[in-house]
Amino acid sequence: MTEPGYTEDGVPTFEHVRETIERRSTTAAGYEELVSESPEGQAQAEREAKHDSDARDKLEEIRRSLRGDG
Repeated sequence: MTEPGYTEDGVPTFEHVRETIERRSTTAAGYEELVSESPEGQAQAEREAKHDSDARDKLEEIRRSLRGDG
């Protein structure tokens, strides 16, 4: 007897793979939403935004120095 979602050869069906991916994607999206709404998640998002901003500023500083602008 074969397991549901698999062929007789033990290969997962396309439908089984699709459902697995959708389930994992939905779970991850829900988890991300919960985390982002928590105080810790918001603090982490603020730290990441500050880090990204600092990185963009540093990159622009390097570009200016390479152009001879500063």
